[in-house]
Amino acid sequence: MPRMTAARAAVEILKREGVRHAFGVPGAAINPFYAALKGAGGIDHTLARHVEGASHMAEGYTRTHPGNIGVCIGTSGPAGTDMITGLYSATGDSIPILCITGQAPTAVIQKEDFQAVDIASIAKPVTKAATTVMEAAQVPGVFQQAFHLMRSGRPGPALIDLPIDVQLTEIDFDPETYEPLPAFKPAATRPQIEKAIRFLLESERPLIVAGGGIINADASELLVEFAELTGTPVVPTLMGWGILADDHELNAGMVGLQTSHRYGNATFLESDFVLGIGNRWANRHTGKLDVYTRGRRFVHVDIEPTQIGKIFAPDYGIASDAKAALELFVEVARELKAAGKLPDRSDWAASTQERKAQLQRRTHFDAIPMKPQRVYEEMNKAFGPETRYVTTIGLSQIAGAQMLHVYRPRHWINCGQAGPLGWTIPAALGVATAAPEAPVVALSGDYDFQFMLEELAVGAQHQIPYIHVLVNNAYLGLIRQAQRNLDINFQVNLEFENINSPELGVYGVDHVKVAEGLGCKAIRVTDPSQLGAAFEEAKKLAAEHRVPVVVEAILERITNISMGAAEIDKVSEWEEIATEPGHAPTAIKPLKV
Repeated sequence: MPRMTAARAAVEILKREGVRHAFGVPGAAINPFYAALKGAGGIDHTLARHVEGASHMAEGYTRTHPGNIGVCIGTSGPAGTDMITGLYSATGDSIPILCITGQAPTAVIQKEDFQAVDIASIAKPVTKAATTVMEAAQVPGVFQQAFHLMRSGRPGPALIDLPIDVQLTEIDFDPETYEPLPAFKPAATRPQIEKAIRFLLESERPLIVAGGGIINADASELLVEFAELTGTPVVPTLMGWGILADDHELNAGMVGLQTSHRYGNATFLESDFVLGIGNRWANRHTGKLDVYTRGRRFVHVDIEPTQIGKIFAPDYGIASDAKAALELFVEVARELKAAGKLPDRSDWAASTQERKAQLQRRTHFDAIPMKPQRVYEEMNKAFGPETRYVTTIGLSQIAGAQMLHVYRPRHWINCGQAGPLGWTIPAALGVATAAPEAPVVALSGDYDFQFMLEELAVGAQHQIPYIHVLVNNAYLGLIRQAQRNLDINFQVNLEFENINSPELGVYGVDHVKVAEGLGCKAIRVTDPSQLGAAFEEAKKLAAEHRVPVVVEAILERITNISMGAAEIDKVSEWEEIATEPGHAPTAIKPLKV
């Protein structure tokens, strides 16, 4: 039997579980693992500037391709606590990432040794498994179980904590005979699917709400086929955006209080039956439940049994992996179509597209300082269907979701449930690492950008090019808008006169100088008519220099983005709506007046 350190055994298992890339920051307590990583070869490593950044890079890496599991590595103590936000983000969005931490020697873990913290207990609420391995011989089993759990049921993250003496201990381990454990995924039965389809057949105005679980299951093509067979319009959730292209004739638009379309909400309120697959009925999608549920029946399909009925009781629930369920949905629908038993939904589907052509928001404004809506209009012109967008939270994300267009699964990579500021830069680096051939475009407001902007240096050092669109109004815009309800405008102002960049006026931080100081390229735009040229220049700079390129758009200080406080039938349209085709020139459908 081969003998090797437990750290080397862990690295060999990572390779056999499909890991090809890791993100992290070395330190004394994890150095034996790094030595094994170097000695074994086969796993590339990106050195982050902050361990939280490494965890978000791992998230972006996982979210980019089916089957990916991002890995982030850090030392003992604060490295593990820095990862907690990434673990929370990953668990909220059902994203498997593996965090590996070093730890003080086993003999002193309980003796307040330097950087000794019970990270497993801290991480347990935001992981599927968090383990401090006290016996070296258990390392292979703990790693094997972690991958099994991350892939089984509702996907999610895990943390493995390795005391330094455990890493260095030699054990018997044969990598050549190692096999990953098969993942467990609940699967719907034929009778369950037949019953669900009966609800669909009995309805007149059905909708499918397509959630991120469909993307996690790599089942988008099955969803589209089922929708086309039955003629059922689809509402993608924010996490499911891209399951079917925005210009598909069955795409009814998004629903909700914030990241929604006027036509999406209007269509949903006309529906009488909703089939939710792989979604969690997030509160910013549903708003108040009495409005959302009134007058319609629901079937909910989700991989996690306890998710069914958590937010409201559906008329029927099925615990199933989305792919397993959709394979049966397609099978039954094909049979019903062949037998001529599927009703004609063409009029209902056409009505959704009629609303899409009528209920639009205005994007074309020529004002200086520019309105954010114009930025998204120009992004639609500059970036094609192959673009992978990355963003997290704020008015920038909300307006982007209302106005940008997405055409493919995993091309809108968004931190949904947690929404941590600072997520976008490291996540975009993870996405660009996982998909080096694809154009990656990140979107941030100025505060999200400033939270972890040191990670731009990672892109410069490791030559990870992508374009970062930075919309700057020197405000915490979303919080400022929310404070209107309290009649305050308190501690949300970021403006100041920068003594080193007086040309900025009150816009404060000179993001161009900061980006350039971190080894990247940056362009500042103050006139909306120059945005298109700036995006084209950014593409050239990214290709030539192989670094992140920031395009900063200087916005008007205050813009209220369309949003509802509680009900999806009462979304406030703060800005002018589109009343003529020139108001929304990049809308999916030409405005019909």
